[in-house]
Amino acid sequence: MKLLLVTDAWSPQVNGVVTTLEHVTDDLRQQGYQIRVIEPSDFVTMALPNYAEIPLALNVWKFGELYQDYAPDFVHIATEGPIGLAARRYLTQHGLQFSSSLHTKFPEYINQRTGVPVAWGYRFLKWFHRASSATLVTTESMRDYLTDRGLKNLVVWGRGVDTKMFHPGLREVDGREVAGNPTLLYVGRVAVEKNIEAFLSLDLPGTKVVVGDGPARPGLEKRFPDAVWAGYQRGKDLAKYYADADVFVFPSKTDTFGIVMLEAMAAGTPVAGYPVTGPLDVVQEGITGSLHDDLEQAVRRALTTPRSACRTYAESQSWERVAQAFQRELVPVVPDNSHWNAADSA
Repeated sequence: MKLLLVTDAWSPQVNGVVTTLEHVTDDLRQQGYQIRVIEPSDFVTMALPNYAEIPLALNVWKFGELYQDYAPDFVHIATEGPIGLAARRYLTQHGLQFSSSLHTKFPEYINQRTGVPVAWGYRFLKWFHRASSATLVTTESMRDYLTDRGLKNLVVWGRGVDTKMFHPGLREVDGREVAGNPTLLYVGRVAVEKNIEAFLSLDLPGTKVVVGDGPARPGLEKRFPDAVWAGYQRGKDLAKYYADADVFVFPSKTDTFGIVMLEAMAAGTPVAGYPVTGPLDVVQEGITGSLHDDLEQAVRRALTTPRSACRTYAESQSWERVAQAFQRELVPVVPDNSHWNAADSA
């Protein structure tokens, strides 16, 4: 079984999309799948303006050649960027089937960065994904949100967490939260769409820690010099930041899930955020954290949440379950071989 995964987001990028795809492909390989990932390093790239961490593929017309060289049984398009667009064009032109996934509120991100109307973005997403046999989305609330905007064939596949890497045993604190000096943690991209300013502006005692990097960091670091700016962290170093935090603050209003919330919970750290898509599907009020339109109130409530319940919830969220949902939606690229000539080119 040969799977072709097409994505504009791949390592060394650090984000939830890459984390999800890496875990899913690892699981499928253990089941016997051969997997070829077509990603930015297969092409000539340029850095996304004002976002150097994200490479944009340029010579995407190579996709047809790459496809034919691999001759997959299944294709999944994970992103709507230049590589995803090239794959969609090639596959639809040749009558080939594929599944797809939708990871972010792409129209809202583009609107915040460029001012392009959100409605235009959703028209694009409807067009892009209507050719897919099924479009995988993160949560039930995201499925409902996208259905209201006209997308169809939506399937929830969820997210998982590595509970061996992220766990409470790494915690080394001395009851600072009781003494009124809690550690408030944010982990993720430091970018305008993440609404980090809402976190940094909280008028609360304690220490604010930002783990991650991105284009908004220089400006925010100047405005909020009292915060701890830790940059990118990985592996055990990252896990320890989660474990030592007293509350994980998730200020984004545009994420579709936020794997970082599960990573925090696996470390026993409750989550505070807004009651929007993503947190609504992950945070159980008073059990794994708190959600409130007033982020300060959410943090104060989360500080009273028992840490053990957070770990218990995280232990129920496995990557194996996510990979199974992904696998169920794979469709053969060619249901009828009679209409396909492998010598065809893009």
